[in-house]
Amino acid sequence: MSRTPPARRSVNRALSALALTALAVGTATACGGHDSASPHAASPSATSSASPGTGKAGETQLHMIDNGGHRLAFHVVRGHGSVIVLDSGGGEDSSYWKDLVPRLHAATGATVITYDRAGLGRSDVVPGPWKVASAVSDLEAGLRQLGVTKDVTLVSHSQAGEIATYFAQDNPRMLSGAVLVDANLPPLFTDEEIARLVAFSGPQVEAAKNAPDEPRNRQLISTAQSFVATNKAYHKAVWPSAVPATVIVSEKTPFDGSPEDAQRWRDAAASFVQDGPDRTLVTAKGSSHDVPKDRPELVLKEIERMAAAQH
Repeated sequence: MSRTPPARRSVNRALSALALTALAVGTATACGGHDSASPHAASPSATSSASPGTGKAGETQLHMIDNGGHRLAFHVVRGHGSVIVLDSGGGEDSSYWKDLVPRLHAATGATVITYDRAGLGRSDVVPGPWKVASAVSDLEAGLRQLGVTKDVTLVSHSQAGEIATYFAQDNPRMLSGAVLVDANLPPLFTDEEIARLVAFSGPQVEAAKNAPDEPRNRQLISTAQSFVATNKAYHKAVWPSAVPATVIVSEKTPFDGSPEDAQRWRDAAASFVQDGPDRTLVTAKGSSHDVPKDRPELVLKEIERMAAAQH
């Protein structure tokens, strides 16, 4: 590892982690391991035909969903009434939420669903550049095959904010609300900011190529391949006014070592909230970008509030 000054190193890690959205913030791409299960380790008894209404209450069930020739792992804790879907940030699989899922289920009684995006956890690898449209399609297919069609509260962290935006555009009637946890939001991705993020992330992308089969590295490389075009388009995306949203922004932001980028992150969150009705901005005081880990009580509170308000 190079002897980069601490502040600069923090910014570099955050930029590669958030902007190219394939790593959890603070994890060194080429130096760290990954503890997710192999994509090929799915239980042979898993099925894509079962619905969230099967199995025992409080028990996590694995459902393998087919979409476009690849399989995706959806993990369902059966409840009643509404459904809460938790979507992880770049490079993270469903295990990111393992501590929150039982608490959320106990507090709300709702069905709680997590899943592994393609190439992560138990889900199959899909070669080529990362495509947000494909990620949206995977989530849609999973919920549809699980019989979920309405009363969904979508909780999205970091990169998953992009998936949430397009999912909400396509499925406004399915969603009763969303909680966007320090999420990528359209106002951030100006041409100037995209250029900064690409420049900062270059060394991390090159380092990832030394171990391209490691899941997080693979995600970083694939996201980098489509990053500029994807986020130029995302900058123009509009959140549907029919879907209420709570935006939780971390106090430290992903750019704790760069005041300029940190302010742009905060400004993007504020702009997003001001641009539409039924949007609330909440600051996670003292938290890094890893708000679900640093401030789990706050995240739980806001999910519960959103779910209760819409039902």
